[in-house]
Amino acid sequence: MSSPFDISPLSTWGGSKKPLIIAGPCSAETEDQVMQTVKRIVAASDKVNMIRAGVWKPRTRPNSFEGVGAIGLPWVKAAGNAVGLPVSVEVANSGHVELALKNEIDVLWIGARSTVSPFIVQEIADALRGVDIPVMIKNPVNPDLELWLGAIERFTQVGITKIAAIHRGFSTYEKSTYRNPPMWEIPIELRRRHPQIPIILDPSHMGGTREQIYPLSQQAMDMGFDGLMIEAHMNPDKAWSDAKQQVTPERLGEIISELVVRQPHLPDSEYHTLHELRAKVDRIDDYIVEMLAERMGLSEQIGQFKKEHGLAIHQSDRWAAIVKRALENGKTGGLTQDFILKLFQQVHNESIIHQGKVMGK
Repeated sequence: MSSPFDISPLSTWGGSKKPLIIAGPCSAETEDQVMQTVKRIVAASDKVNMIRAGVWKPRTRPNSFEGVGAIGLPWVKAAGNAVGLPVSVEVANSGHVELALKNEIDVLWIGARSTVSPFIVQEIADALRGVDIPVMIKNPVNPDLELWLGAIERFTQVGITKIAAIHRGFSTYEKSTYRNPPMWEIPIELRRRHPQIPIILDPSHMGGTREQIYPLSQQAMDMGFDGLMIEAHMNPDKAWSDAKQQVTPERLGEIISELVVRQPHLPDSEYHTLHELRAKVDRIDDYIVEMLAERMGLSEQIGQFKKEHGLAIHQSDRWAAIVKRALENGKTGGLTQDFILKLFQQVHNESIIHQGKVMGK
């Protein structure tokens, strides 16, 4: 799909190694903590391409640690210089941008709480007008692809071309094993619309615990993402912020070494089998769409019957029977309960729309 965004390849600014691995402490706490953590990270893995650390920390509640502020910027830059790697920090307003540029920070990222506000994003973008610096944009807190794309567009409009999207998951009221559930369909749709935008996974914020970092990182590699941003601390249990989701530099090295990086494409000579399998999938997908269209035609006939007999569109006992039957059939076919519920909820919603059109005529 063609895209209006002029985005430079990640290789032009993120280093030639793929995936791009960004690592460092959640927060810069002391000068020594930053330097020692960064040196241990590089000693543990030569695949780390960039250092990260937060100096301004937007917190949900007041009176919690909100970062050391601008005094931490030279600490981060010095640590990067010591190991020969570029450094990145989060900025949340034009003042942060000015201070980051003054301290020669190499890459900026926009946090999820900032991305959610077009006013904040525009302020930061305007502060960067005419500045050639890479910007990484985290998804907004809420699952809104258009808001995410809007933030990216605001930076492209001021001339920033070195852009990446960071997927860190989305907030939800529902109980989840994740701090911020992945909702993979949203970054997948981002890639479908704009395949040239690099996507970097933040497994630390997504999982919320250090145990989740490796499996989420591997899933990102399986899905062809372009990089990872992982929080590592010299003493995670003593970290001043987000202790549970940080790993030691040595564990970070193990995680990176254990990753299996998938290739996005195969040589033409090896493509035949995959092409055959995809052709079968395409035929099934066509059949699914055809059957769904036929089902909605029947829904309209049912809607006409309900209209003539004064029945409500939603019949709770019928819906319960549909779900029960679908779950039983899905279990037999090896499908998860969560998938079947979500699928049939969408089918049911579409059916209600079709019946509602009949009712309204």
